[in-house]
Amino acid sequence: MAVPKRRMSKTRAAKRRTHYKIELAKPIKDKDGSFKMPHRVNPITKEY
Repeated sequence: MAVPKRRMSKTRAAKRRTHYKIELAKPIKDKDGSFKMPHRVNPITKEY
């Protein structure tokens, strides 16, 4: 079993994890032409 010879620093470990980012949800165009966030009810048309 592979065991690291030295302890990995916090900085080095954080550099590896910088690429795992959550992508923000983009607004989508609704039936009435307005923009809304996905999986949210439109307050004007009351539709999902």
